[in-house]
Amino acid sequence: MPAYRFTVTIDSDVPHEPVFRHLRDADAAWDEAGRLAREIWAASGNRRLMKAVVVVTDAAGEIVLEFPFTEALTAP
Repeated sequence: MPAYRFTVTIDSDVPHEPVFRHLRDADAAWDEAGRLAREIWAASGNRRLMKAVVVVTDAAGEIVLEFPFTEALTAP
């Protein structure tokens, strides 16, 4: 399974340690990014996170996707 790195960014700030996961594909990485965003939001409730993005990169360091926290917080 491919390895993915999940990094939360707010502008140029990285307020949390990156998280590493082995997942089947980019769709699974999208789901994991949403889960991670909701988990971090629930734990902190910091309104600054409304500007945060989960940047997902592959093993080569290429950006696979960028998941805005607002997507996780407004999804049904």
